[in-house]
Amino acid sequence: MSTVVGAPVAPGRVKPPRTSRKEGVGKLAGLLVSPTLLVLGLVVAYPIIAAVRLAFYQRNEGIDPETGLLESGYKFVGIDNFADMFRGDTGARFLNALWNTTSFTIAAVGLEVILGVLMALVMHKAFKGRALVRASILVPWAVPTAIAGILWRWIFQADGVANDLLPGAPVLWTTDGPQAWLAVVIADTWKTAPFIGLLVLAGLQVISNEVYEAAKLDGASPWRTFWSITLPLVKPTLMVAVLFRILDTLRMFDLPYTLIGPGKNSTDTVTILAFEEAVKFTKYGPASAYAVFLFIYVAAVAFVFVKLLGADVVGARTGRNK
Repeated sequence: MSTVVGAPVAPGRVKPPRTSRKEGVGKLAGLLVSPTLLVLGLVVAYPIIAAVRLAFYQRNEGIDPETGLLESGYKFVGIDNFADMFRGDTGARFLNALWNTTSFTIAAVGLEVILGVLMALVMHKAFKGRALVRASILVPWAVPTAIAGILWRWIFQADGVANDLLPGAPVLWTTDGPQAWLAVVIADTWKTAPFIGLLVLAGLQVISNEVYEAAKLDGASPWRTFWSITLPLVKPTLMVAVLFRILDTLRMFDLPYTLIGPGKNSTDTVTILAFEEAVKFTKYGPASAYAVFLFIYVAAVAFVFVKLLGADVVGARTGRNK
């Protein structure tokens, strides 16, 4: 059957070009996401911008020596708030708080990784009563941090459970000293080790049993199986969990504040200093400077952690491999 040249084409449904369909989907996605972006801008972006701006100002209250008039408000001081963080007694207290923040992070996260992996291995095993064990392990993580601080404050009292279990003279855990630092590390480890255990458990459950069966046939010992199979396969999940815990511990406030209290050299953190400057002394400029410095410090630590240890936070490496 021949086709006549120039004959009209039968009417039918014409598919839109692929580019126009993608543009339509992109516009629809932007329209649906815009309310969320607006809320995030109001509750996240604006406070950050306002804090950065306020870090370069100081409250100006007093009598102007030139005019003799009472002045109030804020004046621009440049980087003076940041420079004052490293001068005199203020600088010594800030550096001590920065050291406490860093040491809390190193000690607590290290212990939480060890205990969290052990918890995950226990919860992953199939045995009678596993559901009850899982629930009991995850209970500390469900307790609010402020409540956990008060609970451990009762435990670490002079006549509390901790001193009843230890021989010798009672230890004054909640006073200033190394024992107060240790008390915060113990309480934070108890509170958040189940979080790492839960994430590692999720990573363990996606590992095929065939891998372990092959290792068993090859005569691999349990330790060799854990070191050569379990740990490498669960490493991406573990790295993300450790990163989250590092970021969370670096901004620690409520646990040492409720457990030990403010004004203690051994447990003061940068967030506690910022809180005191803002609430106790109403110095919002220096408080914002503390907050901005901590923000930059946390961002730098996260960047170094991702670059050195390769934590695949957004799944980009997995997508690239595919």
